[in-house]
Amino acid sequence: MSSQFNNQPLVSVIMNCYNGEAYLYESIKSVLSQTYVNWELIFWDNRSNDKSAEIFKSYNDKRFKYYYAPQHTLLYEARNEAIKKSSGEFIAFLDTDDFWEKDKLELQIPLFKDLDVGVVYGNLYVVNEKLNTKKIFLKKKKPRGFILNDLLKNYCTGLVTLIIRKSFLDNYQPVFDNSFHIMGDFDLMIRMSTKYKFDCVEKPIASWRVHEKNESILYKTKQIKELKIWYEKMISHPIICNNKNFSNINNMINNLEVVNCILENDLKKARLQIKKIPFSLKKIKYLIALLLPNNFVKKFIQF
Repeated sequence: MSSQFNNQPLVSVIMNCYNGEAYLYESIKSVLSQTYVNWELIFWDNRSNDKSAEIFKSYNDKRFKYYYAPQHTLLYEARNEAIKKSSGEFIAFLDTDDFWEKDKLELQIPLFKDLDVGVVYGNLYVVNEKLNTKKIFLKKKKPRGFILNDLLKNYCTGLVTLIIRKSFLDNYQPVFDNSFHIMGDFDLMIRMSTKYKFDCVEKPIASWRVHEKNESILYKTKQIKELKIWYEKMISHPIICNNKNFSNINNMINNLEVVNCILENDLKKARLQIKKIPFSLKKIKYLIALLLPNNFVKKFIQF
């Protein structure tokens, strides 16, 4: 293994945790199974009170590094603190409820041979255990290069797939906006796409797990609120606000609000929100959803 280390740049895997014991073994196993071996696992414990720390500390691997937060913080502030502990040339992210394909790092790192590439992402699976489904997130070819237009039109990266060239993060301090709990990686990727090239792996290289916490109405309400805050912040950004697709963010907000209204069975408000959405297949889908029984709606829309 040591000879392999010499030929591979170090990747710092950032794993933020707050009471993440439920899926932690599976997440850690997916890191240990990587065919690319020169990594360190930075585990930032945001003052969990379950068995997360016990689980992590049960592994005897010098690449595992445990840190206990001096105080509990919002998620993206915790991510920033974890990044400060990293030593790698590249930064990757894996939350405790998600997991990687075994060749993820091996497929992504070579794409950084282009020194102008700041971010490499990839396709992913969306795993919904409640609905017993596993679907590929992106079926179309993914954009490469300077992709600000693409991200504003149809945001196509997932944190679980990202690897970032650490030296490029020096221009972003703090790396993530500490005020965000949900939209922090969206914000960072949009801002980085104004300066750096992106590359990607076409096939799914990770799985994002859908569960009660990240599909709840409360979660989606916070997402809408943060996206509105982000939009207001970016109105003064000289590049982002002048992009032709910047106004599409309002469509994203409208779509999220429609989803919430339908899930809350507020059909009157849902119809008003649907009127704001340009004609599309998604709009037709929402209109059909209004006619379905409640127990079929979520599966039909596939959020």
